Amino acid sequence: MLKRIIPSGLIFMLLASVSPVPATNQIKSQTTYVKPGNDIQRKLDYFFYEGVKQKNAGKYDAAFDLFTHCLEIDSTSSPVLFELSSFYVEMDKPEKAVGLLQKAVDHAPDNFTYRMALATVSRGLGMFSDASAEYETLIQKFPDKTDLNYYLAESLTQEGEIGKAIDAYDALENSVGMNEAISIQKYKLYNSLNEPEKAMKEIEKLAAKYPMEPRYQIVMGDLYLEKNNTDKALLCYNKAHEIDPANPYYIVSMANYYEMVGDKEAAETQIRSALVNNDLDVETKVNILSRYIVRLQQNKQDVEGANILFQTLLEQHPEETQLKLMYGSLLAIQEKTEEARFQFQLVTEMEPDNASAWQQLLNLSLKANDMEEVKRICLKCQELFPDAPEYYFYLGIAHYQLKEYEKALETYQAGIHIIDKENTSLISDFYGQIGDIHYQMKNQEKAYEAYEEALKYNDKNIVVLNNYSYFLTLDKKDLKKAERMSAQCIKLQPDNSTYLDTYAWVFFMQGNYTLAKIYIESAISKDTTKSPELADHYGDILYMSGEKEKAVEQWIKAKELGKESEILDRKIAEKIYIEEVVK
Repeated sequence: MLKRIIPSGLIFMLLASVSPVPATNQIKSQTTYVKPGNDIQRKLDYFFYEGVKQKNAGKYDAAFDLFTHCLEIDSTSSPVLFELSSFYVEMDKPEKAVGLLQKAVDHAPDNFTYRMALATVSRGLGMFSDASAEYETLIQKFPDKTDLNYYLAESLTQEGEIGKAIDAYDALENSVGMNEAISIQKYKLYNSLNEPEKAMKEIEKLAAKYPMEPRYQIVMGDLYLEKNNTDKALLCYNKAHEIDPANPYYIVSMANYYEMVGDKEAAETQIRSALVNNDLDVETKVNILSRYIVRLQQNKQDVEGANILFQTLLEQHPEETQLKLMYGSLLAIQEKTEEARFQFQLVTEMEPDNASAWQQLLNLSLKANDMEEVKRICLKCQELFPDAPEYYFYLGIAHYQLKEYEKALETYQAGIHIIDKENTSLISDFYGQIGDIHYQMKNQEKAYEAYEEALKYNDKNIVVLNNYSYFLTLDKKDLKKAERMSAQCIKLQPDNSTYLDTYAWVFFMQGNYTLAKIYIESAISKDTTKSPELADHYGDILYMSGEKEKAVEQWIKAKELGKESEILDRKIAEKIYIEEVVK
């Protein structure tokens, strides 16, 4: 089935960039079809307008078939070529769309819509030279459509023709007058040409034209500040303040200025003033607050001081979900889990499709090992985001942790079918999980089959390589294969204590106690978790190496670290190695 197709008269007007310059002429679709009046034409007309009818009714498969049939009747029909090109754009086949549009333009060179669509799609493909050529032709043919110069300038910039891009902006400026968006673009282009004087002149001209507009003085000051020219920046800010002492953006710029000159206390005062200023827009406040928190963290200051600012802002903007997300994240950093959860939960209630809030809730639940809550979140998110495989993955983990192995297995098997086939790494992870589940269910052969499938999709899946080799070792099967896979893990992550432990255990099971001891001691030296399993394995290896007293010491240590096992208790009591048989 085709994805939903946006009507062709609209799709090509959704250009790659939105012009900051108000359009002086509304662009309209021009798909008027002049009929020659013969039998073939009447047949073509019938199928063409039937195709349009089906498309307007939302029956895109039928419309596509009808337009394709039209092309068989007349391969030179520009309206048909144009209509079909919009389908190929939506099907993510832009190269095909370009070919059709080029033919449409060849047969109707004066049609604005066809040529504009060709330029837009060409630019989207990175064919900037071709796009620029089309925009130039459009400007020649439609000189009244002055906003075309903006698209030409952008395309030329992407092409690397900076001088020509400036010329295009000049032409646009001559048509629509001087404005901030054009001046800023020209400023950036002159800077890229390493012509700073010409760059700053663009802003100075803007400020001179509007001497009582504080905004341009602030912009000019900000640009000076970017170049570390703090003296000129301060002059501009002071002038802006004289024009409008209440301008909230002056406060923001002065905070930046004080940070630049190293006056942290003054900068913080300005930041706090900006955040409680009712005239400052919430987006700017969010950006200021983000930077403020980063600075607190960089200076290793207590971030809890920002909580009051968040509470003040939330009182001012109770419906602003971005603030709640930021506050929740800050509370999570402070390990105020329940308060953080409350903020994220509010966002999910206000915006049920806010994936970021759900992900934050999921992270908190995973961190707290609250698997029932993980299940609740994942099941809800499967309804809200049916194409997101991550919720199958974590739901499977929750079932696995709760020893609900059948449900975990069903979850991963269902999840595999919604993963993008090109995402081989994720598919491999799912098969790896399936393998782990089968092993816990004592289905060793099915586990090994799943691991093999996982490695087909990603032969460097280190978790699968480790688990596969370890379980083969426990089952005393194909120990050479287990050694090869474990060695690959060590090659990929030589300092990982878990993988070093597996490698040591492979050698232990092969009777090579010398190598086993070398690698278990390396694992222990790199272990930061005080793993009881490593201590237990170390004891077994020491015993088989003839160091029986040291072996008992390690077994006792394993028990002290929290390992509970009947076999371990017997090893300590009887002071002998006892093999733990896998049932």
